Amino acid sequence: MNQLELWYAKLVFRLNTEKRMATCRKLASLLRNDFTLIDALERLEMIESKNGSKPNEPFAIVMRQWQKNLERGMSFSDATRGWVPANETLLVTSGNLSNLATALENVGRVVDGSQRISRAMTSAIAYPLFLLALTFGIIIMVGLYLVPPLAEVAGTNVVWRGAAGSLVWMSEFSIHYWYLFAIGFASVIGVMWLSLPNWAGALRAKFDKLPPWNIYKIQVSVGWLMSLSAMVAAGVTIPDAMRMLADNSNRYLRRILERAIHFIANGDNLGVALSHTKRNFPDDEIIGDLTIYADMTGFDENLSRIANDYLDESVRKMEKISNTLNSLGILLVSAIIAWVVLGTFQMQDQITTGLS
Repeated sequence: MNQLELWYAKLVFRLNTEKRMATCRKLASLLRNDFTLIDALERLEMIESKNGSKPNEPFAIVMRQWQKNLERGMSFSDATRGWVPANETLLVTSGNLSNLATALENVGRVVDGSQRISRAMTSAIAYPLFLLALTFGIIIMVGLYLVPPLAEVAGTNVVWRGAAGSLVWMSEFSIHYWYLFAIGFASVIGVMWLSLPNWAGALRAKFDKLPPWNIYKIQVSVGWLMSLSAMVAAGVTIPDAMRMLADNSNRYLRRILERAIHFIANGDNLGVALSHTKRNFPDDEIIGDLTIYADMTGFDENLSRIANDYLDESVRKMEKISNTLNSLGILLVSAIIAWVVLGTFQMQDQITTGLS
């Protein structure tokens, strides 16, 4: 087996999330049925390689490599590191053989939840962005191809008024500076996109109430809460889970979690610590629930329920935001089209008046 085959197997395994989760569930099932970890991987390798007739199948290669890593004395999380996304490795980092099956099942639950919220986020952002790009496209195309022929017919003696005047001004601006529209649009989108995972200052808390930052906040908070619940269910303490999640997060989430960890170290429970960060993360209702349940018995079960309920509520919230943004986008495009139509009619009337 050469390095190219290993690289291809790793790429296929990471990209095929659906089959990777199916493999994860099968492995958990085998462990619950008293298979050793290496025997379970060997059984899965035989299935993927069709009893050895296709040994170079990507998933078969992955199972063999994991077996080899375990035989070298690695833990399961170390054996799988690099083969799966970092967040999935993190969820089984603390899992010994007694709770590894639970940890693997939690991986599937977290990934499924993350995919649901990611699809909702894509739906909330993609169509409004398309409508915004369409608006800029209409403005540029009208300015370059519709207005100049009419202005040429009118000559230089017509003084444009009303919507016609703004349309002619926009046309002249588009002819000479159309690229500024494109650069400006791309720059604004680029800055906003980069700010989502990297901007972590105090002012970010105010922007987290506005699109697209509020959409990103929902996605990140759902992923964090589901990962936290999975780690707590696997036996990790809250401080350790928070520290591991912080160490593997982007700058935005890491700043919030580090502030919460500081308050936890001073004796606050999870909900109170999140409240003291002044970031309203995930939101007031979740903070209140965590404040109540953090000091009660059975916190792992309550945390799992809170995470699942928050996922469902967040998907509904994403849908509402998406509907609102879509409606605003449609209104914007309609207003631009109405302005173009009105301006065109006024230009025709003023041309007729000027020639008569």
